[in-house]
Amino acid sequence: MPHRSDFQQGSRASGGVACLTSCQIPSIPILLNTQLQAVALQIQLNSRITVCYLYLPPSVHIEQRHLDDLIQQLPSPFFLLGDFNGHNPLWGSSDTNPRGCQIETLIEDHGLCILNDNSYTHFHQASHTFHTIDLTICSPSLAPFWKFSTSTNLFNSDHFPVVLTHIKNDPTFPKRPVKYNFRKADWPLFESLCQLTPDMVDKNSIDIAVNTITDYIITSADISIPKTSGNIPKLSKPWWNTECDTCQKTLEKAWYNFRRYPTTHNLIKFKKARAKFRQIRRRSMNTTWCSYVNSITRQVSSKIVSDKVRKIFGCYSDTQNISFLNYNGQVISDVKEIANVIGQTLSEISGESSYPNDFIAFKKCEEQKSVDFLPSYAEDYNSTFSYHELKTAIIKSNPTSPGPDHIHNNMLKHLGESLLTILLLFNRIWQERVFPLSWLKAIVVPIPKPGKDKQDPNNYRPIALTSCLSKLLERMVSARLMHVLERSKWFVPSQSGFRRRRGTIDNLLKLETAIREAFVRKKHLVSIFFDIEKAYDRNWRHGILRFI
Repeated sequence: MPHRSDFQQGSRASGGVACLTSCQIPSIPILLNTQLQAVALQIQLNSRITVCYLYLPPSVHIEQRHLDDLIQQLPSPFFLLGDFNGHNPLWGSSDTNPRGCQIETLIEDHGLCILNDNSYTHFHQASHTFHTIDLTICSPSLAPFWKFSTSTNLFNSDHFPVVLTHIKNDPTFPKRPVKYNFRKADWPLFESLCQLTPDMVDKNSIDIAVNTITDYIITSADISIPKTSGNIPKLSKPWWNTECDTCQKTLEKAWYNFRRYPTTHNLIKFKKARAKFRQIRRRSMNTTWCSYVNSITRQVSSKIVSDKVRKIFGCYSDTQNISFLNYNGQVISDVKEIANVIGQTLSEISGESSYPNDFIAFKKCEEQKSVDFLPSYAEDYNSTFSYHELKTAIIKSNPTSPGPDHIHNNMLKHLGESLLTILLLFNRIWQERVFPLSWLKAIVVPIPKPGKDKQDPNNYRPIALTSCLSKLLERMVSARLMHVLERSKWFVPSQSGFRRRRGTIDNLLKLETAIREAFVRKKHLVSIFFDIEKAYDRNWRHGILRFI
């Protein structure tokens, strides 16, 4: 399976039909005004690239002006791929035909580049000979960053698949973020290296203390926990096993011998190996499918279930990447511009544009008054945090994505009891009422809303990844507040959301009960549902704290 940045051109036995087999790269079709058998589309990697597939029949005369007109219609930079049926020593042929001279003229007139590396692209079954008739022509700006290669397997065709691979050392090529591989972590080494001392907490500034502890944890993690490469992995096949691997190697060996010595005996051996490989693959797919589906049980976690279901449908997380946006009639493809547009859209939602003018005036007047809480340390909920509260919060922490400081909850769980006491730095933050500046930063990940247009910046839900240390303190504070609110019975009895041992299903059951009672008593039941758009984003946070 080629890399995500690869294009694979696999022509059928009749020739001329090419297909794009990369991982669902977003594309835009291009209308061509030509008499040639050509189809073009624009794909989005880090920038827009035009890909045009062309088939030139061997027995049909092609006028040079038609090829020139096609080149003029292709937005630069572009790839021109397909079965040209032309022979020329320029791309590795042993002879030259009129079609080859015509293509050579096209390349010279338009200053194009050909990426072929003299590899054979076609196998003529009647004569058992190999030829180079599938060409890859591109704009000069693309030639230094793309590598041409051919697959050694025909895949039931007479054309070898052509693979174009993006050179990964190009700094503009997008990669996955590098993450810690906790499966290969050396936790004893991590605990021994992460020597947190009380002196780190007693710094003059809370910001300095937090940064010092963060640096020690990250430095220890870099030594004891390996990281991922950042490369996009190949798509896995659940049905592939060792028997398939063995048969494929046998098939490749038979094909290699036939390519070197195209005799009838080697051809028969190759066809037998191919038939056996098809049989083994088909049998493995049938048996593995049953076991794969049966592995989805109620005992496995919801994440594993969702991952297995996505693999069944061929959906992977990489297909959710944002490649381009349509904003005010303009197509935006640059990564930084996409981030700025989404950030600006989210900022406008939380801005004052949706407020009435009289409320804006009142809001500005009230926000000039500072919000100051005078805590009463006599209350038990304002006391210092204990080690038991910290340990309970860490146990309940899920392995969520880290924030800008890269500290993961798995690291906090392996600090050890003696080192966890140092994290009671939270007590200093709690008593001095000074929140660290580094915890105010977050990584915002836009998640597309299901069923919405992904090119519209308004159809994204922002997820903020904050520091796990900050979320740990938040979890301890939330546990105290929930205890006080439940004990004092300050919650409305009908509220079910965000409460312990309750859920929104309780309200649905109450509604169902009311409907059934109305049917039994032959009465009318009136229900009113409110769906407030952007309710959380448009909340006046200062007002909530000011008038609480």
